[in-house]
Amino acid sequence: MIFKSLPTPQKKNEPTWENRVVGPDDLLEKIEPGMSIFLGTGMAEPRTLVKHLMASAQPNLQDLEVIQLVSLGDAVAIDERFSKKYRLKTFFSGWVAGEAIQEGRVDLIPSRFSRIPWLFRTGAINIDVAFIQITPPDETGYCTLGLGMAVERQAMESAKVVVGEINAAVPRTLGDTVVHIDEFDYLIEATEPIFYVPRWPLVEVYLKIAGHIASIVEDGSCISFASGPLYEALGQQLVHKKHLGIQSPFFTDALMDLVKSGAVTNRSKGVFRGKSAASYIMGTKELLAWLDRNPLVEFQPIDVIMNPKVIGRNDRVMAILPARKVDLTGNVALHMGKGNVTSGPGAVQELFMGAAMSRNGRTVFALPSRNRQGEGNIVLSVENMPYQFSNRESLDIVVTEYGVAYLMGRTLRQRAQALIDVAHPDDRAVLVQQAKDAKMIYADQIYFADSGHLYPGKVACTHTFKDGLTVRFRAIKPSDEDEMRRLFYRFSDQAVYYRYFSPIKAMPHKKMQEYVNVDYRRIMAVVGVIEETGTEKIIAEARYVRSHVRPYADTAFIVDEAYQGKGMASFLLELLVKIAREEGAEGFTADVLTVNKAMLRVYEKSGFPIKAVLAAGAYELAIPFQDRAQEMGKEGPD
Repeated sequence: MIFKSLPTPQKKNEPTWENRVVGPDDLLEKIEPGMSIFLGTGMAEPRTLVKHLMASAQPNLQDLEVIQLVSLGDAVAIDERFSKKYRLKTFFSGWVAGEAIQEGRVDLIPSRFSRIPWLFRTGAINIDVAFIQITPPDETGYCTLGLGMAVERQAMESAKVVVGEINAAVPRTLGDTVVHIDEFDYLIEATEPIFYVPRWPLVEVYLKIAGHIASIVEDGSCISFASGPLYEALGQQLVHKKHLGIQSPFFTDALMDLVKSGAVTNRSKGVFRGKSAASYIMGTKELLAWLDRNPLVEFQPIDVIMNPKVIGRNDRVMAILPARKVDLTGNVALHMGKGNVTSGPGAVQELFMGAAMSRNGRTVFALPSRNRQGEGNIVLSVENMPYQFSNRESLDIVVTEYGVAYLMGRTLRQRAQALIDVAHPDDRAVLVQQAKDAKMIYADQIYFADSGHLYPGKVACTHTFKDGLTVRFRAIKPSDEDEMRRLFYRFSDQAVYYRYFSPIKAMPHKKMQEYVNVDYRRIMAVVGVIEETGTEKIIAEARYVRSHVRPYADTAFIVDEAYQGKGMASFLLELLVKIAREEGAEGFTADVLTVNKAMLRVYEKSGFPIKAVLAAGAYELAIPFQDRAQEMGKEGPD
């Protein structure tokens, strides 16, 4: 099929582009039934042409195919009124098209994002006409694709006829976005405003989730963003990072704020070094003004931005994605419907592959522990749920507002326990029983019903010691059982004797699970954690146990022998003092063997007066808090 000639077509060598502008209705008269029409996506949608296409009653507009990467805007109607005029084909079921696809009113073309340009170039997907939004040309006739360049250039090259809709409100973007006015057969002047995407509100639960994610994002990491409450919150929580890199299908207001904060420099990237790289823009008028001729942002086609090999050329890629549900094995059910534009299986697969190819890359799914209906999002199985992404072998981390579950390298039992620990506290007892019934965890697994609500998340902190070692400290969890066992078996016989006052040789499941399942009303146990090859490694633990008869608490410390001498025990003591005083304790007690000089020095350096009684080769220490508080006014570690 070809376009019928317009009454007064202009030659391409006309001196001004204004002479080649035609009216939208004149153009639509020349479309023939059965043609395939490509439309720019989202903010790049040529809304004037689309609105005229929707409103026109011309008899030739029948049985058309409308092809759009993502149905994002409000211009393309997908209800039954337009079923004889056209049928929408899209590559992504999110945003507004999900329900229509399920009802059979819209066709979904399953594809990885980076493969779509190839489908156009090879003719596997036919395009007769391309409607493309562009900026006004400069004095030399060059325009830019402005708000969307993911597949627009490939659509132009594949189409038989290319129509440019010139919109003066579109920013001139930099990168592979430049096109000449002569590449367009016809031009339309926009009369419809741009479809702006408002910012998502900051939601408390997502701020908590984003805070946990930020705690595991290393300086120099390369991340990807999209639109949604998770990314809005993440932009706020990453502002204190250094030298972040951006390679993302979408550039948003949250990313603009992150770049402005100085956290993003892109200096550690292996590709598009020094620039944030993206394909589409999603955001407000403020974002568009900031992006106009901005050299800090490079726009490239989606087959470049989402190519796993290109992604993998960046070190420390963090593929951070929202999930709808996660089951106890690590399988995921993705989001559907309006507002979702990130977590389609194709996009998820490419980000996962890119992170896998990246040196020290990681994959993260994030979600609230419960949905808006109050239903748990950590479940026994997602087997019967729609829109699954089953790639648990590549999933490293799951994050909720209750913490971080590390899955890489863990057995199914360990995964189940870690995921239960980040589920909603009211859902954990049921999940424990379901996991027992399914033989996923130990049949004798201990669970204290109140432990989830009592878990002291506020004690979490990070400290960098003098030699540059950064350690995260948090309260102990039931899922720490295996890692605490590993810590025990790394100790020498002497270290075991110093800690337990007896030559213990083994720490089996029954004994260790009693140690890690604590009643936080009486016991405070804090572990020191480092990341090693993308997983958590516990290198220290300190605890106190409140006395039943006096306002004192008994203390004990263990530090991995490979990390001793760095001041970690002293830091843990200060941390426990701060927590204990807030809980009303008036002092600590401790039993220390006389030969354990290092631990004695830790208590002595605390600055508190120490009362010591020697009995049977050990010192019984009493350490009141009040005296140092009066003399030094010190509250503990920062």
